[in-house]
Amino acid sequence: MSALEFSYTPDALRQLASDVLRHARELGASACETDVSEAFGQSVTVRKNEVETIEYNRDKGIGVSIYLGQRRGHASTSDFSAQALRATVEAALSIARFTAPDPCAGLPETAMLATRKMDLDLYHPWTLPVEQAIDIARRCEQAAFAVSPMIRNSEGASVSVQQSQFISANSLGFMDGFPTSRHYISCSVIAGEGDDMQRDDWYTSGRDAAQLAPPQAIGDYAARRALSRLGAKRLKTRQVPVLFEAPLASGLIGSFVHAVSGGALYRKSSFLLDSLGQRIFPKHVQISERPHLSGAMASSPFDDDGVATHDREVVADGVLQGYFLSTYSGRKLGMPSTGNAGGSHNLIVEPGKLDFEGLLREMGTGLLVTELLGQGVNYVTGDYSRGAAGYWVERGKIAYPVQEITIAGNLRDMFKGIAAIGNDVLVRGSKQVGSILIERMTVAGR
Repeated sequence: MSALEFSYTPDALRQLASDVLRHARELGASACETDVSEAFGQSVTVRKNEVETIEYNRDKGIGVSIYLGQRRGHASTSDFSAQALRATVEAALSIARFTAPDPCAGLPETAMLATRKMDLDLYHPWTLPVEQAIDIARRCEQAAFAVSPMIRNSEGASVSVQQSQFISANSLGFMDGFPTSRHYISCSVIAGEGDDMQRDDWYTSGRDAAQLAPPQAIGDYAARRALSRLGAKRLKTRQVPVLFEAPLASGLIGSFVHAVSGGALYRKSSFLLDSLGQRIFPKHVQISERPHLSGAMASSPFDDDGVATHDREVVADGVLQGYFLSTYSGRKLGMPSTGNAGGSHNLIVEPGKLDFEGLLREMGTGLLVTELLGQGVNYVTGDYSRGAAGYWVERGKIAYPVQEITIAGNLRDMFKGIAAIGNDVLVRGSKQVGSILIERMTVAGR
């Protein structure tokens, strides 16, 4: 068997899931759900033209949730033997017996389970011999060093191939799953000398290796980003417009998703409690969820509960139309699941008319942020404070790089203060959004 092949057939995974459900039924469980998965991959890192690491990963696991009425127990194993399966079910059952009843616990309503089979084109295996992976990483890093003699060092160029498959099933008759792939090429380099040294990186990722950017382009761009940060200055504290580059703008949308997700809402640990139907963004902001996009990074016909996913408008004309709820969190809030157990599915923020240069001109004078440091977000109050680096912009043009600054504000005000969203959409993960211009934030420096 090749290192780049699954060890189990889909039918074998289905049989394992069926065995778990049978054991649960025989042992007296009132309901059961299980996930059977397998993943493997290969990662290569080259640094200064030498192979630094070659890693292979191969994992498998079975998770079992048992219900005794409204009491739930969970156990897992990486052993697929018949004895281990039964022992895992018994362990979950034992935990359930000693767990307090939870009125919100249990499987989804049968009517909400996914029944339609879909091929969303999520699996593109990349048969990449390790020698070829090393060659790709070397070409990527060499392209970075070729940009300028000021590229002095490298943190490495990496090539990763990852593939997985799973089957989810429950005692209501749901059983489905599919294989997926995720590949990437990355490069991180260091420019400058002495006290003036800067690092930056870039990467490309996707389901299909044919859609990845050329390795030379990744290395070249990583080098140019590092070079452009040389001579960085600090800023005096002030309040100015702030433009979040597209890779960071997805983080702002991620903060919004967290704040309107069921777990934060029923725990009352969100600054956007009871915000359904309220305007939390300007009228020009539209956010949709599209779970069934072919080949997209967060597509799925069902969520982690087996609930069918659907296209929906999350924000229309700035007004919040729906939360992100699992079966459990929905019950805690007295609402139906939105098919978001496990997270969001391809959130698309409608782009505006301006490209990146147009956003700079729109901002006029302010801060372009290209790197964020730390995790300074308080989701209870919405307070936002992050270390940052980027570029000072004057009259719509980048003037010079800046570093060792902090940007601060409140997410509620930041969301309402979105002045523009660019059409420079960068698709990397579950969120698709261009650069975001915030009307005003506090920039703290020296």
